[in-house]
Amino acid sequence: MLGGAAGIEIVAEAADGGEVEPLVDAHAPDVVLMDIRMPTVDGLAATEALRSRPRPPEVIVLTTFNSDDHVLRALRAGAAGFVLKHTPPGQIVEAVRRVAAGEPVLSPAVTRQLIDRVADGTGRDDRAARAGQRLALLGEREREVAVAVGRGKSNAEIAAGLYMSVPTVKTHVSRILAKLGLNNRVQIALLVNDAGEL
Repeated sequence: MLGGAAGIEIVAEAADGGEVEPLVDAHAPDVVLMDIRMPTVDGLAATEALRSRPRPPEVIVLTTFNSDDHVLRALRAGAAGFVLKHTPPGQIVEAVRRVAAGEPVLSPAVTRQLIDRVADGTGRDDRAARAGQRLALLGEREREVAVAVGRGKSNAEIAAGLYMSVPTVKTHVSRILAKLGLNNRVQIALLVNDAGEL
């Protein structure tokens, strides 16, 4: 499916999560398409290990499972996408391209599930307290940008809404990621949501 896609080059394939980091070291891919189910080290543990490294590749988790725990663990670990295996091949190829371009990607079923979980509020108090403490590390403008990211706004939309330039928004997003030890906009959005700021 990916081998015939224009502009995508497959540089390696791993049979187990334990093989991922050495292959990333050897080939420096832009995107890793990660299965959850693998024999020794599962894809979630491999994603956590990979995304905790300096300058890691983007990760799309590809799986037949869409349980809340799997989705949230993958996104909190820094995965930029979560795509179900029954997704049409063309959409999976497009997900790889979008994640390589810096856009997060979630299958519609996964998005619905996250919305339902947020609406349910399970475990909300503990998460809200922890998330609030982390957001308190941000300056006022950074916090405004973080909330806008949580609302799914693009850099251009944030710039227009907060009367700043797009480069300034990008600078704020970079500072937010650095201050909070996060990897991507999805993690900012999850944290803002957990804090009850949306």
